Amino acid sequence: MKTALELLEAYQASIRTPAAAAALFAEDGVLELPTVKAHAQGHAAIEKLISGLLAKIPDFRFKDFKLWIDTPDRVFGEYAVEAHVIDTGKLYSQTYAGLLIAEGGKIKLLREALDTAEAARAFSKD
Repeated sequence: MKTALELLEAYQASIRTPAAAAALFAEDGVLELPTVKAHAQGHAAIEKLISGLLAKIPDFRFKDFKLWIDTPDRVFGEYAVEAHVIDTGKLYSQTYAGLLIAEGGKIKLLREALDTAEAARAFSKD
């Protein structure tokens, strides 16, 4: 059975393959980014959320993972993304803070926070 850390690492490694990333979640698992009002529950919704992100930022991938808290069923860390937004050509330079709660070897909840001002800048067509 995978630990929370193993699940977060697998999620980060599979982010460019939405179906594989979604499969890491429990049937009723949740991926949420409350600062941008994004919430997806269940495999299909999570896959759709990730696919939508990749449509806007095709080179989206996580890097520079910093682990802050690690228990078998909970992990908290920070990780970065630097990739260009297709519609604006701007660099999306972001640091995410993510809390993952595992249950039964699957992701029950992945809650991520991000810098909304940076996201707005990268996506604005000014």
